[in-house]
Amino acid sequence: MQLEVGDRDYVYSGHVGCPGCGAAVAMRFLLKALGEKTVMVIPACCWSIIAGAYPQSALKVPILHTAFETGGAVASGVRAALDMKGDTETTVVTWAGDGGTFDIGFQALSGAVERNEDFIYVCYDNEAYMNTGIQRSSSTPYGAWTTTTPGREWKKMRKKNIVEALVAHRIPYAATASIAYPEDLFRKVAKAKAIKGSRFLHIFASCPTGWRIPSEISIKIARMAVQTNIFPLYEVEEGVRYTINFMPKGYLVKEYFRLQGRFKHLTENDLDQIQSMVEEDWNLLLRKAGAGTQTSR
Repeated sequence: MQLEVGDRDYVYSGHVGCPGCGAAVAMRFLLKALGEKTVMVIPACCWSIIAGAYPQSALKVPILHTAFETGGAVASGVRAALDMKGDTETTVVTWAGDGGTFDIGFQALSGAVERNEDFIYVCYDNEAYMNTGIQRSSSTPYGAWTTTTPGREWKKMRKKNIVEALVAHRIPYAATASIAYPEDLFRKVAKAKAIKGSRFLHIFASCPTGWRIPSEISIKIARMAVQTNIFPLYEVEEGVRYTINFMPKGYLVKEYFRLQGRFKHLTENDLDQIQSMVEEDWNLLLRKAGAGTQTSR
């Protein structure tokens, strides 16, 4: 697919995101790919703050700030209103964090995509409820410290596979993307824009504040998540056709975990166990894509 990404930005300078905020980078890339004929539905999340309080906005497109649990429902209503006006060109996008997607917003999301509502739902995933104080979500990975999984009570449940949950709805398009691979992200946004019906994008967006990393390695961390197979880049069409977009080098996960303060409590045995989990998930994805199996050890 030939990409036509213009030089224009649709995010103003001076937003209130933290230094190194992956969610701010992700929004910039997304809107460059979508263009100005876009309406953003933003449930409660970090971007509710980053965008600024009404009547000010950090975005150059219309925004509807909505309740935490309503991303799928509000986008459905906006799409219906635009259709009633005869506007078939404007793209409706729900932009939500992992808390508003994996957890609180999942009911409305599931209902909307079961109806195959015509909008793009984007989850920028920073793996916790960062806006309200770094609480655990079902996106928080196994082994992570949060304020609600502190000390020896670090999270001992595996991260929910949100893409597979959406794939089970047999929607036209679902894909993962990362701020560290902008060309892949642009291509997937452009592809989603051209498809009718429900589309879902899961964007890996690092959070220096919650992950306890220096802001200057935010992109490096996102790249390592892909290179270690922790966050593979792939897409699924019509719930059945899997395509892996990037075959990583398969670095050991400990190289990724040791750079982040939220994992500093983990032992070598813990890291070995997580390595096995990552390999299990990666090999399952390879089988779904018809690509065999691999191991990093």
